[in-house]
Amino acid sequence: MSISPADSPLPASRTEEDGSAVVRVLSYNIRSMRDDTSALARVITACAPDLVLLQEAPRFFRWRKKLARLAAGSGQVVLSGGATASGPALLCSLRATVERTEDVLLPLTPGLHRRGFATAVVRFGAARIGVLSCHLSLQKDERARQGDLLLDRLAALDTPYAVAGGDLNERPGGRTFKRLAAELQDGWAVAPWGGEHTSTPGDPHQRIDALFATRGVEILGCGVPLGHPGVSEADLRAATDHLPVLAALRVPAG
Repeated sequence: MSISPADSPLPASRTEEDGSAVVRVLSYNIRSMRDDTSALARVITACAPDLVLLQEAPRFFRWRKKLARLAAGSGQVVLSGGATASGPALLCSLRATVERTEDVLLPLTPGLHRRGFATAVVRFGAARIGVLSCHLSLQKDERARQGDLLLDRLAALDTPYAVAGGDLNERPGGRTFKRLAAELQDGWAVAPWGGEHTSTPGDPHQRIDALFATRGVEILGCGVPLGHPGVSEADLRAATDHLPVLAALRVPAG
């Protein structure tokens, strides 16, 4: 895998004088932690996120313990999700003040994998934001329905601003990806930073993972953290079968 350093450092987390907050958000498909969990924890730690949107979090035997171990190993705490959301999960730093969480199971299509959303409402100082992690279906019609449900669920969080991300199982030209990008800001398209393609670590050739934000959130940079300090090619290859997406967002106060 060829690593191209980001053009400039991604802004660090901070609270501005006007009460707005710069928040780092990481989205990452971790393949049920079946790979090198030490490498996975190192990648998350190096990205210094305030919010981590996971997909394919552990769902079976001792899944809570496994997720808690990953959180502790990467300087995070478990916020929501895991088996109770059928895979998506949320971690957060101690910087976040948590208002509420909710795990949502989506309608089951017979013969297909059960899907869900992990959601939360958190505050960073005076900035309040809804959060949603998703892993959409491999089947295009079901995926389209889930995209509509994602937008409905974001609205139901009833927050002035929101961020959603995950493994869409679809490229930007696909129907569901385009629907989400029409309603929300696609982080990479708005403020590209780092690398674009998220699949696969050994041969990055497609963007099927993404971070989206509602209007009013300023996207300061978004992309795969290639060349980011502390993120090594070896760890990205060893951690899981996807590359992560990291974004810095400025969330207005109130």
